[in-house]
Amino acid sequence: MAQITLQQFAKYAEAELHGNSEATIERIVFDSRKLLLTDGALFIAVKGANHDGHSYISNLYSRGVRAFLVEKGFDYSGFTEAGFIIVDNSVQALHKVVSQMRKGFHFPVVGITGSNGKTIVKEWAARILDKKLKVGRSPRSYNSQLGVPLSVFMLEDDCDVALIEAGISLPGEMDVLQRIIDPQIGIITNIGQAHQENFQSIQHKLEEKLKLFKNSEYLLFNIDDEVIHKGVQEELPAVKTLTYGSSADASLQILHQSEDASGKIIKVSFKEKEFDLTIPFNDEASVENVLVSVLLAMHLYINVKQVKEAVKALQPVAMRLEQKEGINNCILIDDAYNSDLTSLELALDFLDQLGAKKGLSKTLILSDIYQSGMDSDEWFGQIQRLIELKGIGRFIGIGPELYKAMGGVNAYHATEEFLNSVHINSFRDEAILLKGSRSFSFEHISSFLEQRRHKTILEIDLNALMQNVQTFRSMLTPGVKMLAMVKAFSYGSGSFEIANVLQRQKVDYLGVAFADEGIELREAGINLPIIVMNPELSSFPLMLQYDLEPEIYSFHLLESFLDAAERQGNQNVSVHIKIDSGMNRMGFLPDEMDKLITRLNQTSLLKVSTVFSHLAGSDEDVHDDFTRQQGQVFNDCCAKLKNGLGYNFIRHILNSAGIERFPEMQMEMVRLGIGMYGVSSNNQELKNVATLKSYVSQLKQVKKSETIGYGRKGVAIEDKTIAIVPVGYADGLNRLLSNGVGNLIINHQKAPIIGNICMDMCMADVTNLKVSEGDEVEIFGEENTIEEMAQKLETIPYEILTSISRRVKRVYFLE
Repeated sequence: MAQITLQQFAKYAEAELHGNSEATIERIVFDSRKLLLTDGALFIAVKGANHDGHSYISNLYSRGVRAFLVEKGFDYSGFTEAGFIIVDNSVQALHKVVSQMRKGFHFPVVGITGSNGKTIVKEWAARILDKKLKVGRSPRSYNSQLGVPLSVFMLEDDCDVALIEAGISLPGEMDVLQRIIDPQIGIITNIGQAHQENFQSIQHKLEEKLKLFKNSEYLLFNIDDEVIHKGVQEELPAVKTLTYGSSADASLQILHQSEDASGKIIKVSFKEKEFDLTIPFNDEASVENVLVSVLLAMHLYINVKQVKEAVKALQPVAMRLEQKEGINNCILIDDAYNSDLTSLELALDFLDQLGAKKGLSKTLILSDIYQSGMDSDEWFGQIQRLIELKGIGRFIGIGPELYKAMGGVNAYHATEEFLNSVHINSFRDEAILLKGSRSFSFEHISSFLEQRRHKTILEIDLNALMQNVQTFRSMLTPGVKMLAMVKAFSYGSGSFEIANVLQRQKVDYLGVAFADEGIELREAGINLPIIVMNPELSSFPLMLQYDLEPEIYSFHLLESFLDAAERQGNQNVSVHIKIDSGMNRMGFLPDEMDKLITRLNQTSLLKVSTVFSHLAGSDEDVHDDFTRQQGQVFNDCCAKLKNGLGYNFIRHILNSAGIERFPEMQMEMVRLGIGMYGVSSNNQELKNVATLKSYVSQLKQVKKSETIGYGRKGVAIEDKTIAIVPVGYADGLNRLLSNGVGNLIINHQKAPIIGNICMDMCMADVTNLKVSEGDEVEIFGEENTIEEMAQKLETIPYEILTSISRRVKRVYFLE
């Protein structure tokens, strides 16, 4: 692993160094919660819109961290044993340091950018190059202004080649990343609409991305992509190009393509040598990602035989940490994306949270770690320390090095030996982390330990949810707070898992419907302020016990809560006053403000933290005049309350649609709900979060004139092929989608639902479609959007999400 003294770090940063200057830096940390090993750690205090890393320094110092990069103005005088590098801007200082370190590399660096596919190309190229070279690469999708310097810092000195990806979302960002990566070889995967919002055009975004390669010797890209080809010719005329594609001018030319059950067979030519590639994927994007990886490998002198073997063995890149239900009340965390100490620290942090939340003991199943830059004794020592720090109760090692280090106790030479030796019932009430290098095939362990249950699942993409939160945050004026709604089981997505992500995203408040939802979150370790939107009188004692803050919408509720607070001896309890500004649902009416002020001024038990109202039609422009009228009524009420109470409070009226459509009404806080899940009438930047999936359990041939399903509503007007899918109205698939109203997506093809939807299954017409038993089925998601389904049902996306049964397993993905 990279090492640099604190003194050298300060020199590269051209900064002052105070205190202990003897520390050696082995790892860089921005997030105090993810720091497990303090030895050799440098904490970089970053100031953001919603957080300030300097506030965590005292805690980190008490945990043993002795090296800090801080910004001017921080008082470090009380931390006598630590060294402090003082800079104007901590992120810019890190960029400067890593740029200097990059100049000392003796191996070639490959920079990878593009709109999509960067991480996949990096991983597949690494797997092909691994046949001959020691490859260093970015962990996961570390391609941002913070991720790139971390990636470069972590590169080992003995690499033969490094693969670093770079992503941008704003003009000017690539200039910074170019100085850090400075690639001799470049790859641009494609150019598309992703992150287009901050660029004038596709061409403008391409120009910005191509800045990464201004000093490169070679650039690899698809010659058939006219936009990229033209852009490279115009922007980088001096850079040598290596291309792939069907054009006769391509360096790696596609001569012929065919397809079979195993994927695509592509005949290619490189330097007048022809050979076949068996690519285990059919989609065009995967084929392009494979071809550019092959082109890089051929350029770096990997021989044809090794390339063909590696390509044939390629597997989908599992870039996301996956949480699954296991046997015997176990929870599985499947993180076999790669196996290194950095990603192990992050995964153990997730294991620790999950184990605490579920009240389960913690188990780690780990394979040997390859290419760590350390000998086996050293990395095993690091693992032992991590295990001790996170209180891992059970550690199982798989691989010859771990078997040797552990003396054969709870250790196995190979995955197959483990599966043949252990009994499935020896695992019970455990949170189990599976962390294995690809060659150990830990997917067999995952299958062994996973609960065999209903195969219909609701996938929740936590990365997409985080990105949606950031998209809405970018719409806000600096300083405006955010309340995130997690009521109704987080719109069917699972309360704790969503709340935990939102807590890490630094939202200011959470909102739940009932007290028991808030209690569940508190018991799972959520410490954000939580507002209960529908407090019941009987729940007040527990709300006070668990520090849950009620919405107060009537005088009866106000008096009842005052009685509860007085009985328990509370003072200054935060409450949230609801104003009815025209929706005619819950809330104090405008003409009740004087009475409300009088009553609140008579007690010191309560403090009004926020005042809010609900908009009745913020998502439809036909109601815009009424929405603005509601805003005016609400503002008048707030002004009266502020004057009468004599102190300030937070105001909020905007929901997700309101944030998008009425920026002038942001006030001090907004409420984000369904928008987190990618549901919007007009925002193309939002990502789909929830995907309901099942599979084809059986294919049936139905003769002309025969009927299908209950009530014989499905009639075969010709010979048909019918797919049976085990998802029905008991799972949340609305019965009104029967008989061709709704459709399913199978292999990117629309398959109309035929006949009546049953309780536990439905039937789809797949006549003339390419479908096999076992194929994955999307009920709603990226291709069959929840908005489209809601329109067919003449309802709203909220109802679709919240109707998904609890028996449907939730699977959470986190990159």
